[in-house]
Amino acid sequence: MQYFDAVGKRKTSVARVRISPGTGKRIINNIQMNRYLARETLEMIVEQPLQIAELSDKIDVKVNVVGGGLSGQAGAIRHGITRALVKYDETLKDDLKKKGLLTRDSRMVERKKSGRPKARKKFQFSKR
Repeated sequence: MQYFDAVGKRKTSVARVRISPGTGKRIINNIQMNRYLARETLEMIVEQPLQIAELSDKIDVKVNVVGGGLSGQAGAIRHGITRALVKYDETLKDDLKKKGLLTRDSRMVERKKSGRPKARKKFQFSKR
């Protein structure tokens, strides 16, 4: 069976995505997508590239994702699906690029600084 695979990243999550022609199954870490991603908004994020390409019912998606939380994982899966779709059909690249789905979201959590409780938060100031 022919398949196309790609890697997607977001925050600290890494998703290995494999798409193949099929009936529209979505498997994430051997669990159905709607059970793995608890919120509908996360499912919408994952489905976005497939809806733009109008291939939601024609492609099966199998994903292994590690690291981060559910939101970061959903973003990583979306990035991986987008890259795999470009391998599947090069003509989709322009539409996906216009929507900004091919760009890796480079925003990361800012590191904690010494002398502060968080990255930017300061301890309460006491004049006396």
